[in-house]
Formats: sequence, structure tokens, C-alpha cells
Amino acid sequence: MGPLSARLLMQRGRPKSDRLGKIRSLDLSGLKLLSEHLDPKLLSRLTQLQELDLSNNQLETLPANLGLSHLRVLRCANNQLGDVTALCQFPQLEELSLEGNPFLTVSDNLKVSFLLPKLRKVNGKDASSTSSQVENLNRELTSRVTAHWEKFKAALSPGEEAEKAQADFVKSAVRDIRYGPESLSEFTQWRVRMISEELVASGGAQVREADIPERPPKAPAAQEPRARPVAVKRPDDVSLSPSPNKRVCTSSSVCVEGSAPGSDDSRPALDLEPLHFLQCHSKNNSPRDLETQLWACAFEPAWEEGHAGATSQTVATCGGEAVCVIDCQTGIVLHKYKAPGEEFFSVAWTALTVVTQAGHKKRWSVLAAAGLRGLVRLLHVRAGFCCGVIRAHKKAIATLCFSPTHETHLFTASYDKRIILWDLGVPTHDYEFQASRLLTLDAASIPLRLCPVASCPDAYLLAGCEGGCCCWDVRLDRPQKRRVCEVEFVFSEGSEAAGRRVDGLAFVNEDVVASKGNGLGTICLWSWSQTWGARGKQSSLAVVVLARLQWSPTKLAYFSLSTCPGEPPHPAAPSILKWPQPWALGQMVTKTMVNTVAANRTCTYLTALTDSNIVAIWKRQ
Repeated sequence: MGPLSARLLMQRGRPKSDRLGKIRSLDLSGLKLLSEHLDPKLLSRLTQLQELDLSNNQLETLPANLGLSHLRVLRCANNQLGDVTALCQFPQLEELSLEGNPFLTVSDNLKVSFLLPKLRKVNGKDASSTSSQVENLNRELTSRVTAHWEKFKAALSPGEEAEKAQADFVKSAVRDIRYGPESLSEFTQWRVRMISEELVASGGAQVREADIPERPPKAPAAQEPRARPVAVKRPDDVSLSPSPNKRVCTSSSVCVEGSAPGSDDSRPALDLEPLHFLQCHSKNNSPRDLETQLWACAFEPAWEEGHAGATSQTVATCGGEAVCVIDCQTGIVLHKYKAPGEEFFSVAWTALTVVTQAGHKKRWSVLAAAGLRGLVRLLHVRAGFCCGVIRAHKKAIATLCFSPTHETHLFTASYDKRIILWDLGVPTHDYEFQASRLLTLDAASIPLRLCPVASCPDAYLLAGCEGGCCCWDVRLDRPQKRRVCEVEFVFSEGSEAAGRRVDGLAFVNEDVVASKGNGLGTICLWSWSQTWGARGKQSSLAVVVLARLQWSPTKLAYFSLSTCPGEPPHPAAPSILKWPQPWALGQMVTKTMVNTVAANRTCTYLTALTDSNIVAIWKRQ
């Protein structure tokens, strides 16, 4: 489709007329329009246009000067829009559709609400809840910018140049003022910049005292502003937080081989504050459901990869037929994906670079989820839809793992005793995946945990299995596409014995591996380099044990073991967390057990899944 013409507009406009100025409704959907095809000079002749349908095209932006001042309904679903600020040219807009634009985020939803004060519906849903959230955010941000302005003025030297000082103030406000969850940081920084510039332009008089009401008392959790107009935090998902004076003061005594408990080498245990207890995986949203099993949780990769201190506070959890994406700071369930008849066992994140038809690069997170039905579902969580399904195995998938060096490479491990390496490929312009199988790895028993070797992730893959710990060669420059286990690792007495289940496996750093099995109550720390260096041509290797950590003897299996790569380990051993029992959940006191825990990059937030269908979120003190 090339540039629009007056003849085409009259053909697709209503009512039928030979004059553009009489058209009130115009359908331009499904024409493969690009942004440059929207000619402002031509469209500005539609002086009476009230309804415009631009859905199912390839628009990346909207021209800023279309001149459609009477527009009340705009449909832009299923495009490639990455920015919504151009919508401010439609002040009379009442209904808006933006579904199916994968690059738009929760922050863009809030920008829309701020830019269009008369908006009543977004994506077919009532926009009032989002408008209320924007008002609350504006009130708080205005108050904080004003307070920052007063402090900034007081610190100015008498001879400082006014223009430079004002520019410095705007920069410092955008840098230093933070409020709300990380998922809304783009919106809050956008508003902080606007408020700061307005304040500077008015000489500090723009924000009057009357415009800054006192901060209202904190609403109950069920009435908290939601992150999206499509409600994701149900009343059942109330944050059941203990009272503020209830802190987790851990006093873990870690027994390390060669080091007595309480010696100078012992590291202080983490001090954790409980933030939220959510029951967001319940059947039929019932708070009485304590039977749905929660299996895995994983933190989203940081968007500012490479920046010092970059981290994510967004975690994905899976259990039953649902996958939830939760903001740890607020406890809000940002997204929820359901697949009736499925039981999800594992989730894993990757961050892909997509090139649009116009040649622009976009970065977005994809969440892989799999379970009982042997299917891998690829979820574009920020846009809220499933963009691909891989029929990976005929039996249930126990766990997933993305390659740390190839963003499109995904390992799947199944109860069919196979591990498959997939290349998801770069998604098409319609965000569809064409996955291909790269390798098939045969196991002697069911693989339960996957772990690429930290020092050479493209060469070797470790797996904790029902029958022990095994290693495969996964180098793609070798001709065999189907391979058997290269080496089986044997543990000495006092740790996991040969042939015994290994259901916990993780690298503490590039050399130290942590592994565990149920029954013996120990976590074994062993050296990959020293163990592998003694291999020769052996198919069975005794691991070089560095330490054994006592934790808890139990007959229950499938307790996960996680490490935090951003947290430097103690030279002797990492800390072991003791979780409080019982937990007070509203009027109910439940003795519960943690079976899965994950920490974000800097160990600031920890998410734990319990055997009582509770997602528990903690913050490091």
C-alpha cells in the first residue's frame, strides 16, 4: 500500500460523499499502512471526522499534526506503535483501542490516560481506574518535585548562572525522584521531567499549595491502584503482610566442612522483611484453595543490562493452569496468563532484539512456560498475549532453561528422559516464532534441573536427574545431533550418592557448583574445574568436594536450589535462610513449607513458593 489518496478516503468513508469534509467515519484497517503513508495535509481535510480505524496495519508512530480535532473514536490495534505521546493531538478522544501493539507497556497506558482527559474506554474497558491511578501519581510526583525544588534552591550559590541551574534541577529531579513500582518508572520519569520543566518555566510558582492535597491514607491492599486497566490484582490477591514489627531475623547456623559453627568465618544471615503474601494461583480465584501446587519462579532480566546495580523486581511464578507476573515492590499481579487443562511446572526468561519493518531495533522480554502437556508457550508479557507455542515433547516438561550466551536458545527437559535444545529464532514482524530443533540429549533417568556450565555454557550442560548428576557436550560444531551423557558425577559418602536423585543444581560462581538431593539433609559444594580437570577418558567422575552444608533432612523431593549471581559469596559458604513457621495469613495461621525460592540480581527481593499455594515476597534489609 502506498500513500493515501482522496479517492480511497471517499471510498472507505461514511457517509458516502464527494467531499472529504463531510466524512464522519473512516475505515483504513488492514491496508498494510506505514507511518509515512499517513499524509497530514490530506487527513487534515477530514474536518468532521469522529471515528477512525487504523487497526491491522504496520504503523510505528502517528504523525503529530493530523489535524483531526473532532476525533472521538480511534482504533490502532495490531500495529507496531512504540510511543503514544502523539495522541495528545486528539483532545476530544473518548474511545481508544491499542491492543496487539507489543512494544507498548504499562507506562504507555498511564501516558494515554494523562494525555486524553476525556477518555472513557481503552481496549473496550472502562478507563476510570487508570485515570484515578494517574491522578494519585500526579499528586505524589508534584509534591515530590516541589520539595526537591525547595532543597535545590536552598543549595544554590549566589553567583550560579540561572539557566544552567534550572537545567541542572530538571536533570537532578529526573535522576533522583523515584516513586511507585519499577514497571511504571518510564511514566514517572516522563512526568517528573514535565513537572520540573513547568516549575522552572514559571519561576517556581507553577505549583500552588492548593494543588498539593495532603497525602491520603493508604488504601487497603484490595483497593490499591492497579498497574493496568485490565485488572490483574483480584480481591483474592490481597497482600497478607504481617505487622511492621514482624521481621525475619534469621539465625542460621551453617555447618561447613573444616569450619566450626560460630567461628569468625561465619557470615551473618540475611535480615528479611516480609512484604506480600499472595494467593494468585487459586482455582476459580478461591481463597480456600490450598491444593494448587506452585512449582517455579524466575526474575525478569534487567532492562538496563550492563549498568552498575541494574536489577529487576519483576518475578514470574507458575502453578496450576496459570502463570503470574508480579511486581515485588507493590505486590501487584501485573499480568496473568491462563491455559485451561495445563499445569505449569517451569518458567524461564529471555530478552530478544526485534527489528521492525522500518529497520528499528526493539528490545523486549519473552517468558517461556511449560508443564504437563509438553508444550512450551512463549508469552509476550508486556503486551499480554501468547506469541508462540512449541510442541516440544510428548510427555510433561519438568524444567526449562535459556542459554546465557544465545538469547534464542532454549533447553527443555522432559519426563520422556530427553533434553532438547531449541533455537526459537528471531520473531517475524507479526511476532511469530519458527522454532527449530538443534540437539537431542538422551538421559538414563528423568532430568529435573538444568544448568549450563558457567565457565563454558556453549560447551557443556549439567543436569540433576532422578538417577544422579550428568553432563552433556552441547557444542554445535559437532556433527551428532543426538547425544548420550558424556559423564556421570559420583558423590562421596555424606552427600548425594551415585544413582541418587539430584533435584537441586546451581552454579554459585564460575567454578563452584551447589547440588542437593532429598533425604540426606546436605548441600554439596564442589569444584567444576578440579573435577573436570581429572576426567581423562572416564565416563564416571568423583566430584572434588569443597564443603557440605547442613540444611534439613526430608523425604520430600523437588525442593529447588537457587543462587544469586550478583551477591558475592562468602569464602567458606553462602548463607542459608531459615523461613519463619508459622506464617500469619489474615485470620488463619498456617504452618507451611517453602519449596522454591528465587532472588533477583542483588538479592534485594526474594520470592518464595510454598506448599500452601502462597507466593511470599520478601525484601532485604
